[in-house]
Amino acid sequence: MIRSLLLAGAACALALPAAAQTVAIVNARIEPVSSAAIPNGVLVITDGKIAAVGAGVAVPAGAKVIDAKGGVVTPGLVAPASNLSASEIGGVRETRDDGTGSALSAAFDISYSVNPASPMIGLARDGGITSSAVTPVLSGTGGGAHEHADDGVVEEMTAGKDGAGDPPLFGGQAAFIRLKAGAPDIVEASKLAVTVSLGESGARAAGGSRGADLVLIRSALEDARAFASRRAAFEQGATRDFGLSRLDLQALIPVVQGKTPLLIRVSRAADIRQALKLAAEEKIRVVLEGVEEGWLVAAEIAKAGAPVIVDPQADLPDSFETLASRLDNAARLNAAGVTVAINGARDFNNLRQERLNAGLAVANGLPYAAGLASVTLTPARIWGQDGKIGSLDVGKLADVVVWNGDPLETTSWPLNVFVGGVEQPQDSRQTQLRDRYAATDGSGYPPAYR
Repeated sequence: MIRSLLLAGAACALALPAAAQTVAIVNARIEPVSSAAIPNGVLVITDGKIAAVGAGVAVPAGAKVIDAKGGVVTPGLVAPASNLSASEIGGVRETRDDGTGSALSAAFDISYSVNPASPMIGLARDGGITSSAVTPVLSGTGGGAHEHADDGVVEEMTAGKDGAGDPPLFGGQAAFIRLKAGAPDIVEASKLAVTVSLGESGARAAGGSRGADLVLIRSALEDARAFASRRAAFEQGATRDFGLSRLDLQALIPVVQGKTPLLIRVSRAADIRQALKLAAEEKIRVVLEGVEEGWLVAAEIAKAGAPVIVDPQADLPDSFETLASRLDNAARLNAAGVTVAINGARDFNNLRQERLNAGLAVANGLPYAAGLASVTLTPARIWGQDGKIGSLDVGKLADVVVWNGDPLETTSWPLNVFVGGVEQPQDSRQTQLRDRYAATDGSGYPPAYR
């Protein structure tokens, strides 16, 4: 029995990445992102952080040396909005935990849905992604939404009058994860933002009209302010009826106080203008996702200071609200002074597309430096993580990728991936299955079939 336990423990240890050590990456083109590229430099990692970076940096004694052989070193890529670790199989409802269901709206906290053992995490790391914002959706409204069973959800009773019946409009609260293999908890931050949709999805949630959607959103924000200022009265049952539950109103308080942003999914130029008007009049911070027709109102977005998350592949309209989609959307937004982050796809299987989408944006006019920042430092900054990750600055956490070539080119791939200074395993569920069933002992059958 003891021998079995020891063997099991050894197997688990082998499955985890090695502990952080001093590493020197040499003979590399280094892209710090926060400053100019270093054509041939050295990057040193010590105690999980970037200790030195530059052309004349000495290699510390005893350091593990990685020869990049002229390859490129960048910060780990940051996915600005995904369902990674909160969903597994699109067609299997039981594995989809990125949506609210019907019992909660703004109060849904996706950080509780994060699975650090998700097979999709290894696949994302294989594409150079080392962290991601995990953003929830409102079930049943599209955009990756799905239906949920509400088994086991108990309605919480309070003294106040709440939950008068407004339809749920908000997707819930976003989280931020770092993709360190073997870590029992990969959530770096929670309650980063509350998500909501305008346009076609928002109209469906509100009963079929964009106008109803905006009226109800404004009403919810007004209720959140009233709830925040009259909590004692609420607990005594001495407030007016509120359209949302106590939990949902409580989740919206940081939004109306300007502490956390509203992540608004929006496509049409007219709806983008409504989002900006909402932000100005309600005095809230917003991040815009989708923004397919953003180039038409780029100057207005820039003036409002609203960052955007875009997919440069969205150039063929698949709905009436994206008729003006075009390949140079990111370039035009950037030229107008908008802060642009680039997404691969919300869906976990396509996160590797992020860097290729950045390359597509560069091919259509986005400056290279802005393209690289759009998948590293910019999304880190949008989610308040730029003090720790997103660029290769001394003192930051060593989330680092060594590439065999330009990371924005389709023919390049990661050679080494570090998260917090720890080199990550270069495998995924897909490669594990390949290796398991490809190996034979001469019988023609893999081990599982002998």
